[in-house]
Amino acid sequence: MSEWKVCKLGDVVNISTGYSFKGNLYEFSGSLRAVRGENITEGTLRWDSEKFWNHPYDEKYLLETNDIVIGMDGSKVGKNRAKIKEKDLPLILAQRVTRIQATALSNQSFIWYTIYSQNFINYVEAIHTGTSIPHISMKQISDFEILIPALDEQKVIAEVLSSLDDKIDLLHHQNKTLEELAQTLFRQWFIEEANDEWEEVTLGDFVKTNVLTLKKDSSLKTIQYLDTSSLTEGKIDSFQQLDLSEAPSRAKRIVKHNDVLISTVRPNQKHYGIIKNPTEDMIVSTGYCVVSCEQLNPHFIYILLTTDDMTEYLHSIAEGSTSTYPSLKPSDIEAVEFLLPPEDKLKKFSDYADNAWDKIDNNHIQIKTLENMRDTLLPKLMSGEVRLTY
Repeated sequence: MSEWKVCKLGDVVNISTGYSFKGNLYEFSGSLRAVRGENITEGTLRWDSEKFWNHPYDEKYLLETNDIVIGMDGSKVGKNRAKIKEKDLPLILAQRVTRIQATALSNQSFIWYTIYSQNFINYVEAIHTGTSIPHISMKQISDFEILIPALDEQKVIAEVLSSLDDKIDLLHHQNKTLEELAQTLFRQWFIEEANDEWEEVTLGDFVKTNVLTLKKDSSLKTIQYLDTSSLTEGKIDSFQQLDLSEAPSRAKRIVKHNDVLISTVRPNQKHYGIIKNPTEDMIVSTGYCVVSCEQLNPHFIYILLTTDDMTEYLHSIAEGSTSTYPSLKPSDIEAVEFLLPPEDKLKKFSDYADNAWDKIDNNHIQIKTLENMRDTLLPKLMSGEVRLTY
């Protein structure tokens, strides 16, 4: 370990922050998206709240592939960090977001895993300021103490961890492709080729909503809690493991295999998914409408409720609500009308969709295995407990 050195993060990287753009000049369309704190989550970027900058700017604020960005404010400060991918560009860096770039002393991917590590999360949780809204400064990020090996060893460590992440990304891409193929088939058979002679029905004739609720006398001591922000377009980012006694009041909904979840607040943000083989301690927020599919194939229901046209329709209903935020009621979802296809066509689609989601579910199992492998290896490699030849 003698060739490993203890130093501050700021000694081996360049750290900068974004420009203080005037909020009232942001627009909701354009070609240059701004990366703001709310766009950075646990390891990825999210665009359910995207804003664009269509005015003059200094090019030094443009982000590049593999730049590391850290949100400096929010309840998950320390966890909200991401690496920029080429597919996301062009992007511009906004205020209260830190960018980290490697110097000649460091490998960018190695620095990413340093920031991704639990050590960084623990450090931020220990030193952040603010009570209602925790925040950290650029200097505090710069002062993070790290253990760093020679540049060649940094590169080899990063390659091992990146190979796992590349496989994880590939499986996520396969899942997205499988879903898109099922959506294409649904659109062709049940929208483009829909027959006016098919019976017009409402969803409430075939499903039930919010069937199971956690009771006060539950035997559960801890729960795996899924809030509305942690599920987007079918992908679960993370669960919160909580003591039931300390769980938020919204942690109430019990879900079953093949239940469909749709966030009732701002449907256009696409916080929806279909649940597969949930554990007994999985509890979801009351911010979801839990749709139990009893008489029709759940994948048919899921795609029916999540097409772009349906999302736009549901959001228009939500915007007409009298609540503080645009929101739906379960009865709004039950009232959705559609043309009921003939049984043989439904069966053909169900067979195809069931097979596709079996593959998706198997991929999710592989993803979880690879993530566990990466998360087990990461601290051992980053601390030098496990050494690699190079």
